[in-house]
This record gives sequence, C-alpha cells and structure tokens, in this order.
Amino acid sequence: MVILNIHTVAPGESLYNIAKIYGVNPDEIYEINELSDIPYLVIGQSLVIPTKETAYIVRPGDSLYSIAKKFGTNEQSIVSLNGLTSTRIEPGTVLRIPEGSKNYGFVEVNAYIEPSTPKRDEVLVNEVGEHLTYISPFSYQVKADGSIVPIRDDTILSESKKYRVAPLMAITNFAEGNFDTQIADTILYDESIQDTLFANIISTMKQKGYYGVNIDFERITPENRQLYNTFLKRAVDAFHKQGFVVSTALAPKTSDVQTGAWHGAHDYKAHGEIVDFVIIMTYEWGWSGGPPYAVAPVDLVEDVIKYAVTVIPSKKIMMGMPLYGYDWPLPYMPDGKWAKRISPQDAIKLAAKKGQEIEFDRQTQSPTYKYYDENGTEHEVWFEDARSVEEKLKLVNEYDLRGISYWVLGVPFPQNWAVLDDMYKIVKVVP
Repeated sequence: MVILNIHTVAPGESLYNIAKIYGVNPDEIYEINELSDIPYLVIGQSLVIPTKETAYIVRPGDSLYSIAKKFGTNEQSIVSLNGLTSTRIEPGTVLRIPEGSKNYGFVEVNAYIEPSTPKRDEVLVNEVGEHLTYISPFSYQVKADGSIVPIRDDTILSESKKYRVAPLMAITNFAEGNFDTQIADTILYDESIQDTLFANIISTMKQKGYYGVNIDFERITPENRQLYNTFLKRAVDAFHKQGFVVSTALAPKTSDVQTGAWHGAHDYKAHGEIVDFVIIMTYEWGWSGGPPYAVAPVDLVEDVIKYAVTVIPSKKIMMGMPLYGYDWPLPYMPDGKWAKRISPQDAIKLAAKKGQEIEFDRQTQSPTYKYYDENGTEHEVWFEDARSVEEKLKLVNEYDLRGISYWVLGVPFPQNWAVLDDMYKIVKVVP
C-alpha cells in the first residue's frame, strides 16, 4: 500500500536527498508533484512523497519502544525494516518507520466545472474522474419566465460516464456577471413560473442523463427566506417524483443570520430538512476584490462547519474547498486593481522565478509569499498546497460530513488529488 508523506522543502535540500530520506526514487516525487514546469525546488514548498514508510531522526532520550508508540507500530517492525542487530539506537540515526494506512473511509466528492471547448472538457474530466462522485457543469441560468439557458455540457456528460461520475445540473440565477436578485425573487413570488421552471429542468435532466440538480440561488432578498424554503419544498416534491436527487449551495455563516444579500435567505435548518444534501461554499474569505488573505482559512472554515452540524445532519453536508489562490497587487485599495486567480502550480512556479521562500501561516494553515513584479509593484500571494488540503480534509472526518465539493476544475493542483486519494475512498453512486 502506497502512503503519502508531506515534506516541506528546507534550505539546501534537493530532490535527490529528499528522495534518499524517504527511500524512494526521485522520479516518483517528480511525477506525482508534476514538477516538470517548476525550475527548482522552493524553500517552504510542500511535496507529497509516495512511500510505504517514513523517515525519523532519532533524538536524545528516544527508544525503540517510544518511537514505535509514537508512530502506532511495534518495535519488531522497525528492527526488521532497518536490519538492526541491536535495540540500542544513537541520536542522529535515521530510522525507516513502516507506515500504516491513514485512510478515513468513504466520502462523496463533487466538483464544479465551467464548460469550455470539447477537448479541454475531455481532458479535465479524464484527469480527475476517478476521484469524483458528482460533477456539476456551471451553470444553467434561469430566466424570470422559468426558461433556462442551455450550455454545452455534452462532452462533460459523456466523459463522466467512463468514471461512473453522476452529473448534477447546476441551476443558478446568474445573469450578466452576477447573481440576479430580481430573477430569483420573481420566480419565488409566482408558483406558475416555478412549475414552468421545474418542467424545463426535468425535461433537460431526462434528455441529458443528469442524476440530480444542484440549486444555487444567491443574493435572494433576505425577506424572501421563507418563500425560498417553500420553493425548495415544491422543487423536491417535483424532482423526487421523477427519481432525481436535490441539493443546494449555501453561503458560509456561523449563526442563523437573517440579513445580508448573500446569507439572509439561506436557512440552514430548513435546507437540512428539505433537500437531500447541501454544499456549503466555505471559500472566498480572501477574494479577488478584497484584501489579501487565505481563500479558505481552516479556522474560519471550521467555525462554519461547527455551526452547520448543529442545524443540518452532518451526513447531508458537503464542505466546499478551493482549487486555486489569488495574486494581489499591493497596496490593496478597495477601488483598485483586483487580484488575479492563480493555480497552486503556478504559484509555486512564480515563487521559484522570483526567488521567494514560501511561508506557511499557522492560523489559517495556508501558504503565502510576497514578491515584486518587473514594474516594481509588490504582490502578495495566497494559495493552497498539500498541507492546507490535508488540514481541511481532516474536518470531514472530524465532523462526520458527507463529503467535499470543489470549486473549480481547470486549475492545476495535482497535490490535492493525491492527498484526497490517500485520505479517503470515493463513493460512486451510479453503476
């Protein structure tokens, strides 16, 4: 069984000596981390190491017994693996420690995908299909009359079948670059429009082979909270009769706040009672139009989950996770230039190019660094790496959640899938 270790690059380390520490071939580290376009290792960069064992440097006061207890193994296993002829060990000795499985069990995994060209969609699904339970093409936009705007999702749907990935039809009130309050409210006020919308959704799901629907209505007038709950009850009744599952997307919050454009109309308790499961969008604390910060700081993510499980059954909760970061020009100004989205791979490549060390913020459990561009402008980058992913994935086990939902495919982050695969087995709901 291959087990992953996460290694943080220290000054003076090379791929060769890191591989030697873990007793693996450097090519294995190179391939799983997709280092081909990164010129050299960056101090502070995290690497996932595929191995059947880990390395431990003996410290003063250590014994085989204490080391075995520390790693959840036994003395004889360490003796056998290292070919020891004595139980006496000297400080500074590097011991190989047999690894046990860290797998926490089964989870469901969703990923949103923005349809592009057939070739790109094919590549993206084939890259990660084995890791997904659901895939949600984003998005079918609803109109105020109950009609829906079609999207080019045929390649996504056909490729998903190869991996037994169940497609969810993402329905939004998105229009002209943002979520449209008037569209949502108009639909919530009129049951005849709702019936038209439900009929159109059912027709599309049947025609295209969707497994269910993901309703993502945002910026609803807060006073229409109960109307939205009633809409969801009617939607569930209509879709369940046709054999479709129903999920919703929820803005992150830590209490039953009933005000605010993004949070007010999202009634956690009601959604937990009405729909099959929810996706809580636990990301975008650091966002392109705001000040530099971690996109999904683990402490704030956990605050949301702590509240959510008090009002929603934990097995109905999918925790949102980002596959990206942001690069902010400094100084930050509310009316200034917005941050650019950056993939974790590109963030490391940029740090290498600029000669910057990567720091790991302990509070948010997120990697970050600063650099100067060719014009002398300072930038601040926050992104995700294997360490930040591992910490957030632990919450799924700790709070006994249904699973994870990723925003958004198409942003290179090979470490995420390696860590996910190491920690969980993926549920497949279609044959």
